[in-house]
Amino acid sequence: MALIKTVRNFTPRFGNNCYLAENATIIGDVVMGDECSVWFQAVVRGDVNSIRMGNRVNVQDGAVIHGTFEKAATRIGNNVSIGHRALVHGCTIRDNVLVGMGAIVMDHTVVEENVLIAAGAVVLENAHLESGFIYAGVPARKIKAIPPEVFQHNVERIAKNYVMYAGWFRD
Repeated sequence: MALIKTVRNFTPRFGNNCYLAENATIIGDVVMGDECSVWFQAVVRGDVNSIRMGNRVNVQDGAVIHGTFEKAATRIGNNVSIGHRALVHGCTIRDNVLVGMGAIVMDHTVVEENVLIAAGAVVLENAHLESGFIYAGVPARKIKAIPPEVFQHNVERIAKNYVMYAGWFRD
């Protein structure tokens, strides 16, 4: 069973049909929508600020979601995939976003809908990522536009697949 911990009188809350891996950690002021999943060794740490997640968000193995005390909460929309070992910290990520493996998204960043952040990218504090583009590099920069129908299909597919994968692990 996942480690679910109350901190500062905040207990994590979960929507319907969520999957939490046995060694996932979810702490404090965290609210998840429906069909979310938090995978092996991932940490969603709402001890210093709130974390709000929409529906069908998957937090893949080893990823960390956190915020900054009294300064930067974390907001994540619907159909968002947080890749393996990614760090999402005190930012806003809107709907239909893929945060690639090992990417870092820092405080006060706003990621608009339909964005792909490439593996290993570092999105600096206060950045604004425009809808419909791939961002890559250190620091991350706009690389190219993606046709919306292709992007939505890929992001939607990954979000749906993670709901399916979670079903494989339920008791």
